[in-house]
Amino acid sequence: MHQALYRKYRPSVFDDVSGQEHITSILRYEALHGSVSHAYLFAGSRGTGKTTCAKILAKVVNCLNPIDGNPCNKCENCLAIDSGNATDVVEMDAATNTGVDYIRDLRESIMYTPAMLKKRVYIIDEAHMLSDSAFNALLKSIEEPPEHVLYIFATTEPHKIPATIISRCQRFEFRRISIGDLSKRLMYIAGKEGIDLCEEGAALIAKTAQGGMRDAISLMELCAGSHKTIDGELVNEILGTSPYEKMCDVASAIAEKNYAALFKVINDIVVSSKDILVFFSDLTSFYRDMTVQKSSGSSDYLDLAPQEYKLLCDVTSRFDMATLLYHSRLLDEAYSNMMRNPTNKRLTAELTLMKMCDSKLSTSTDALLSRITALENKIALLSKGVVPVETATKSEEKPSSVQETKPVVEEKKVEAPVTQTKLVALNNWNEVISKVGESDPAVESFLKSCKCFYNEANKVYSVVSAHKMMATMLESPKNKKVLFNAMVCCDVDIESIDQLKISFQEKKAQTNSDLDEF
Repeated sequence: MHQALYRKYRPSVFDDVSGQEHITSILRYEALHGSVSHAYLFAGSRGTGKTTCAKILAKVVNCLNPIDGNPCNKCENCLAIDSGNATDVVEMDAATNTGVDYIRDLRESIMYTPAMLKKRVYIIDEAHMLSDSAFNALLKSIEEPPEHVLYIFATTEPHKIPATIISRCQRFEFRRISIGDLSKRLMYIAGKEGIDLCEEGAALIAKTAQGGMRDAISLMELCAGSHKTIDGELVNEILGTSPYEKMCDVASAIAEKNYAALFKVINDIVVSSKDILVFFSDLTSFYRDMTVQKSSGSSDYLDLAPQEYKLLCDVTSRFDMATLLYHSRLLDEAYSNMMRNPTNKRLTAELTLMKMCDSKLSTSTDALLSRITALENKIALLSKGVVPVETATKSEEKPSSVQETKPVVEEKKVEAPVTQTKLVALNNWNEVISKVGESDPAVESFLKSCKCFYNEANKVYSVVSAHKMMATMLESPKNKKVLFNAMVCCDVDIESIDQLKISFQEKKAQTNSDLDEF
C-alpha cells in the first residue's frame, strides 16, 4: 500500500527535524535531564514540525532506552507509539471535538495511571478550535495534573488560545523552514526514492512551499508523478507558477506601457487553463522583492540567485518608490476582488494591469502620489534647464533645443587654483546617493564607497573613489548624467555638468590636505 512521502519520511528523532534547532535542542536537554514540563504549547504555521515534535516528545518520555535525549525507536514502547497501538498516547483533533463534554471525559480519564507506558500523553492538535467552556474545563487539570500526565497543544493560531491556558504551558514558536533547509531535505528524500530532482527544481518547490516541509514534500511527490527530471521548467508547468524571468518581463511591459504584451500574458494564462490568482500571487511577490531592493539596496532579505537579483535590479531601476507602493496596492486589491468574485478574474486582472501602466486611470491617493513624485523629479530637472535622463536617452542622436545638449564626452576640464583651496564635504551626499538609486542601482552601489567635496575656489564638485574601476565606471557620460540629475533634484547648487569631477585616490579622502590637487 502506497504511503505519502511526507508520512514515510516524518522524522523519528529530534536530530532529523529541519529548521527548528532552537526548539529541538531544548526538548532534547529536558528529556535527557528528566526535566520535561507537564504542558507544552507548540505554535507555528502549517508543516513546520509541531505534531512531529509532539510525537517524538511522547516517545522519548516513554522510551525504555533513550539515546542522548532522543527515543531509541526500537523498544516496545516506541514501536507501540509508532504503530498507533499505545492507548496511553491520545492524539485528538480539536477541530472535530470542540465541545466541553469531550474535555470532561478526558479530564476524568487522566486520574487513572497509564496502562502500559510511563506517562499518559495528550496531543491536542488545532487547539485554538476548542470552545471557551472546553478550555475552562481544562484549566485546573493543566495547572496541577498528575505526575503521569503530559499535555501537548499544537496550533497555527496561538492568539486564539486563552491567556490562562498559555500561562500554564511552556510555549515554543516554530519558525518557517528556510529554502535552504527545505531543498536539502527534498534532495535527500529524492535520492532515497530514486526521484530525478535537480537543485533548481528543489529550490523552486521549496520557495513555493512557503516554509512548510509537508507542503514541499507533497509538491515534490506531485511533480514526480510525471516521471521526468524535475527542473524549474517542469515545476512551473505542473504548479502553474511563473518563472522569475517572466515576472521581470511583465514588470518591464508595465514600465513601457506595453498593453499588448500584458493582454497576451493574461490570454496565455487563460488558454493554458492556469489560475490567474496564482499569477497575481507571483506578481505580488515580485513587487515585494522590488520594494525591498529599492528601499534597502541589498539582497540579504531576498531568496534569490545572483542572476535573478541582477534581473531584479535592472527592472527596479525603472520605478520610483511611490509607484511601487501604488502598484502593490492595486495588486492586493485585485487579488482580494478575484477571491470574492472568481467569475470576473480575467476582467479584473486586465483592468488592474492597465491601471498599473498609467496612474492617470486612477484617482486614488497612491496613484496621485506616484504622479506627483514623477512631476517633482521632472520639475527639479527642468528648473535647472536639464533634460531628464529618459528624454535625453531618446533624443541622443537628435540635438534638443533645451540647454545642456552638448555631448559630455569631451567635458571641459576645470582646474582648481593650487593655493588657498577650501574644500567642503557635501552635507546631503547620502541623499544624493539614494536619489541615484531610484534610477540606477548600479551607480548607487559605486557611490556608496565614494565621498564628495565642494571646492569653493573653482566651484567644482569632486567625487573621490578609492577604487580605480569604480572611478572609471562613474566617468562614463551616462553615469555622470545620472549623478548630476540626482544632485539637481537634491537641491545641490550645481549649474552645469562641467562642475562635476570624478577622481581616483587609493586612500579614501578624509581631509583637505588629502585633496590638494582638486
